[in-house]
Amino acid sequence: MAHTGTKAVIKASTAISIGFHQLSSRFPEPLECLTAHLLLESSEVLGGVKPANLVSLVNRIRPCGRNLYQLWQAHYDEIITRLTGICFKVLQTRESALLLFCYNPDHLERHLAHHGIRCLLKKAGYDTSLSSEALLAELCRRIGNSDSFPHEIGLFIGYPAKDVAAFMGIVKLPFACQGPWKIYGNPTQSLCLADVHRSSRAAMGNQLTECNSPFDCLEKVSDRKTHFFHTTTDKDFQFHGVCL
Repeated sequence: MAHTGTKAVIKASTAISIGFHQLSSRFPEPLECLTAHLLLESSEVLGGVKPANLVSLVNRIRPCGRNLYQLWQAHYDEIITRLTGICFKVLQTRESALLLFCYNPDHLERHLAHHGIRCLLKKAGYDTSLSSEALLAELCRRIGNSDSFPHEIGLFIGYPAKDVAAFMGIVKLPFACQGPWKIYGNPTQSLCLADVHRSSRAAMGNQLTECNSPFDCLEKVSDRKTHFFHTTTDKDFQFHGVCL
């Protein structure tokens, strides 16, 4: 990966990602099928490399013959009880799909307590004296009252602050490249973070191909207790020129 001016050459990750279509046949029992999908889509949160993630459940029959949207409606209570270490909040419900916010409560609390994140949320119109749960409730309210996503949602799910701030127009940084999110300015650390995310998903995919039950995978997931903002990178990576 090289960086020259505003252009970036992206080196592909060596992590091999496993899609859910490759896993669904391993878990014919409906609850286990849904659980495997949720674990794969929440892998970065379970691995401690993101505070939260978005999970979409589309209301349609998948090639495996199951409808994850309907399975969620049927097994919501049991899923919430059995999936320890992560929480799910429904951000949006439509006839065609529902959107879940999957998060680690402790990590999200620490993440949203960071001064730089609070600074950006304040610029997005949030009352930053509120608790993390109240900030999340405000995000839910904004999503419910709009047909489009509020741009600051990237702050809640752990995208680099400088990329979110540039996307929101709070700071002026040149567009560098398209990764899992739009990357601005020097892309090096953003691309490294994206690679960590991909590796975490690949690791969960591998776990799911080897385990007898998706619930067994929860016991094997290593929580790295990542601090999302290291003091050595706050100024040069996350918040340089953002919180003036």
